[in-house]
Amino acid sequence: MTQGSAAPRPGPDTGTAGGPGRGGAAAGEMRGMWVSTVTNRDWPSRPGLSADRQRAELLAHLDAAVRARLNTVMLQVRPTADALWPSPHEPWSQYLTGTQGADPGWDPLGTAVAEAHARGLHLHAWFNPYRVAMHADPMRLAASHPARRNPGWVIPYGGKLYYDPGLPEVRAFVREAMLDAVRRYPVDGVHFDDYFYPYPVAGQTFDDDATYDRHGADFPDRAAWRRDNVDRLVHETAEAIRTIRPGTRFGISPFGVWRNADVDPLGSATRAGVQSYDDLHADTRKWARENWIDYICPQLYWNVGFAAADYAKLVPWWADVVRGSGTQLYAGEALYKAGDPAQPAAWQDPAELSRHLTLAKRYPEMRGHVFFAAREVTADPVGAMARVVADHYGRPAGPPS
Repeated sequence: MTQGSAAPRPGPDTGTAGGPGRGGAAAGEMRGMWVSTVTNRDWPSRPGLSADRQRAELLAHLDAAVRARLNTVMLQVRPTADALWPSPHEPWSQYLTGTQGADPGWDPLGTAVAEAHARGLHLHAWFNPYRVAMHADPMRLAASHPARRNPGWVIPYGGKLYYDPGLPEVRAFVREAMLDAVRRYPVDGVHFDDYFYPYPVAGQTFDDDATYDRHGADFPDRAAWRRDNVDRLVHETAEAIRTIRPGTRFGISPFGVWRNADVDPLGSATRAGVQSYDDLHADTRKWARENWIDYICPQLYWNVGFAAADYAKLVPWWADVVRGSGTQLYAGEALYKAGDPAQPAAWQDPAELSRHLTLAKRYPEMRGHVFFAAREVTADPVGAMARVVADHYGRPAGPPS
């Protein structure tokens, strides 16, 4: 989940789903939190803990979700082309034991599903489709890793390794690797975050020339071909989920800006330095409007009044995107920014996130919120989550269906 900014580009400044305020939440409201495992961000607290300690930490996060009257947990189970379940396709994650491929001695995803359900929580399995490693050395991967066996699938970029989304065999493999979890476990949802093609790195090129030469002839330019590659992954994954486990929801949490209005009149009144359509080749607006996915949860990680990407302008823009579609809309919320001295002044006020929920209630299309991330939900260092609960989550609410 990116913690990147909507750094401004040069140029001039240019009835409620959640029910009434305090304690009036309606059934079917998304109240979620992400549990990030990449680099041990939220869980486990460090690699190499015993199975009992890992399990205890996981259950503590689930219990914290219950205390905060949340109803859904997005658990990252495939952070870097690896697995937090006994996958036949990919190695055990290094974030469990410290060694990629080493059996942790228990089944984290299976346990998470059972324990979430026992607490009345929904569990969405969160996958990163194309990221292979947070480093650029294939020899550091487990010897059995598919990226070692298929070096032609991998592109180094920005100090990391990625699978090439333009290769049909890559798309087929990553789809099957992810869907193995859907076959094995009664997950309530399948969840992607914002990483498709990687975020741009200044001065570097994502070298898919050979793949484009082989597969891109029918497209007007490389960008259109890349968007089609991502479209295919999303559409094919959606269809497979509906076949394998009907009723399991498929949702995506993209970067919060599709396109800026100065680039596209359909875009938002923003000046974000990143646009998902152009930079990540993710046509998130189309997926929502054409009902390819069950829900979209844009990462609206900016404060009300932020010049480059104002929360108060993005909420109505996204509400308009989903209006009349069958796609539910939730807002991704930057709980991690609350009280962080490196953030703008608005984030020093523990009430900033509560104001987000108050604003969002003006738009019936906004069906809930998901908080990044579990560490802050559990610790709540400045009381921002407690303020949200006091102001908006006075009663439990059932998860959306």
